[in-house]
Amino acid sequence: MAYSLLPTPFLACRMAAAAAALACLTAAPHAQAQPAYPAKPVRLIVPFAAGGTTDIIARVVATGAGAALGQPMVVDNKGGAGGALGAQELARQAADGHTLGMATVSTTAAGPAINPRIGYDPLADFTPIINIAATPNVIAVHPGFGVRDYKAFVQLLKTQPGKHSYATAGTGSIGHMQMELFKSLSGAFITHIPYRGSGPALNDTVAGQVPIVFDNLPSALPFIQSGRLVPIVVAAPQRLPQLPGVPTFKEVGLEPVNRMAYYGIVGPKGLPKAVVDKVAAAVRQAADKPDAKKRIEDTGSQLILNTPEQFSAQIRAEFDVYKRVVDTQRLTLE
Repeated sequence: MAYSLLPTPFLACRMAAAAAALACLTAAPHAQAQPAYPAKPVRLIVPFAAGGTTDIIARVVATGAGAALGQPMVVDNKGGAGGALGAQELARQAADGHTLGMATVSTTAAGPAINPRIGYDPLADFTPIINIAATPNVIAVHPGFGVRDYKAFVQLLKTQPGKHSYATAGTGSIGHMQMELFKSLSGAFITHIPYRGSGPALNDTVAGQVPIVFDNLPSALPFIQSGRLVPIVVAAPQRLPQLPGVPTFKEVGLEPVNRMAYYGIVGPKGLPKAVVDKVAAAVRQAADKPDAKKRIEDTGSQLILNTPEQFSAQIRAEFDVYKRVVDTQRLTLE
C-alpha cells in the first residue's frame, strides 16, 4: 500500500497549532521588553524659573495629564539662557516619552533665530505633541516710572534715550525679541536686562530694580491687577477683557509686534506616534476640564489644543517670522 507523504488534515492542524505556540513562546520575551507607556513618572521640563507663564500653564495641566496617563507628570524647572538650557536638556533625552518639555516661542523660534549656536535645531530636534494655549504679551512699568499710557511712555523713552532699562525672561526670549522689534519701529532706545525667567524679571520690576518689563500676560496680570505694575500696551488680536483700557500694538501703529505667544509640549526627536497620540490625548483631557480651562482663560490666555501636525506647522511659521526679524533688524546676542 502506498502512503501519501502529505500531512492529513488532522496532522496539518496539529502542526499549525504547534507552530503558533512556538511563535508565541518566541515572541513572549520581546513583548515583555516593551512595557505599556508610561512605565514610570513623566518628567516635564519647564525651561524657565518657577512663577512665569510657562510654569503656570505646565502646572495647570500636569496633574490632570498625569492622572490620564496613569503615572505622575512631574514639573521640573530648568531655567537659564532664555529657555535654551532646558531645551538643550530635552533634546538630549531618550525618545521614550518619559521626559517631555514645554515649548515656547522663546525656545523654538525667537531664541534659535537670534542664536544659531543655541545647541539644538528647533525644527529637527523635537517632536511636537500639542499646543496648549496662546497668550498675549504686555509691556508694563513700575508705578513709580511716572507714565500710565502708551503715548507718554514712548515720549519719555525718546526724550531720555538710553537712560532706562527693561527686564525679560532672558536673552532670545520672546519678550527680548518683541521689545527689540518695538524699539526699531518706534525709534525708542532702552537697555535690555535679561533674567533666568519671567518670575525673577517680574520680581525685580515690581521691586523697582528695573522700571519696565516685557512679559507674557498670565504671569504679569496678578501684579497689574494688584496695582504693582501699570500696563502700557498688549500684543493681542484685540483688546482684552482683563485690560479693556489698554491698546494693542496694532492700535498704536506697530502691528508687526502684535504676536501672541504659544505654550505647548514637545518630546525629543523620534518620539513614537503612539506615545505622541497618548500624551496629546491626556493633555487635551486635562486642559479641557472646566476648572483647568477657567484657570488658563482667567490669565488672558486662550486654549488651542491642536494636533501634532498643526503645532509643528505653527513652530516652523513662528521661527521663520523671527528669523526675518533678526535678519532685517540685524539683531545679535551682543
